[in-house]
Amino acid sequence: MSPTVRTARHDDYDDVVELTSDVWPDRAMADYIPDVFHDWVDADGPGRKTLVVDVDGHAVALCQAVMLTDTEAWFQGMRVDPAHRGKGFGTMLTERLIEWAADAGASVGRNMVFSWNEAGLGQSLAAGFEPVTSFRWVHPEPRDETSEMDVGREPAAAWGYWQESDGRDVLSGLALDSGESWALSALTREALDQLATEQAVLTVGDDGPRGMACRVRTTEADGDRLAEYAVGVWSDVDAARALFAAIATDAATLGVDATRVLIPESPRHVAQAAYAGGNIDDRPDFVFEIDGLEELSESRTRT
Repeated sequence: MSPTVRTARHDDYDDVVELTSDVWPDRAMADYIPDVFHDWVDADGPGRKTLVVDVDGHAVALCQAVMLTDTEAWFQGMRVDPAHRGKGFGTMLTERLIEWAADAGASVGRNMVFSWNEAGLGQSLAAGFEPVTSFRWVHPEPRDETSEMDVGREPAAAWGYWQESDGRDVLSGLALDSGESWALSALTREALDQLATEQAVLTVGDDGPRGMACRVRTTEADGDRLAEYAVGVWSDVDAARALFAAIATDAATLGVDATRVLIPESPRHVAQAAYAGGNIDDRPDFVFEIDGLEELSESRTRT
């Protein structure tokens, strides 16, 4: 039977568990997809699509696309059964989801791959994605700290600093999305204003901002309550230390167990975060992008 691409169904669950059971055999980490698969199927609709490749009645590959904004799509959960790798199934899924996203109005699509995931990096390139940026997580410990700089909460000041920050350039203007975990979207003034109202926006600096961060959500991770910050950028080590102190204090007011702050993957930011005691992750994550989804979809349809 020829492979076919179709919408995921609840009765694909056992196959999904099987195809994700050995995704990263050299890593002591379980795949999250079995935990969210039923939710993904339930949520399919105008803003979200989950597809599988079906071979002889079994789902052997999986991917989902989500509309983050009117023009930005996020591709996630790309998995191919190890026994079926090298057959182009990942590209089949991506091409169909590009068509879906273009029809939904997306002009750009992105995904994220762990830097150590060689298969995922290769699959992204094979599917037509190009590297656009990389980031790393830092984890200030929630506790009451006195920042060595004034701490502000005005979104206008935070936006002004973000616009001029070299960290924004490194991140190509992207930050953690407010609606979808692990997804990145363009940080806009409107989004920052909304975060200031619903979450928190922070700046540090005595005579104007020298750093900014914005809290995007609180969530559960491995049994702990986690405060997530869409981005953190700063001008120098002192500003980094002050920003991490402000984040630690903000998180402490929420009673969370831990934090996660997205920072640019540049030598300056990584080195200064480490020096400022930000508790930095060992490795970065990479973001890939396909621009011009509508034109790409049309060209593939003509082909």
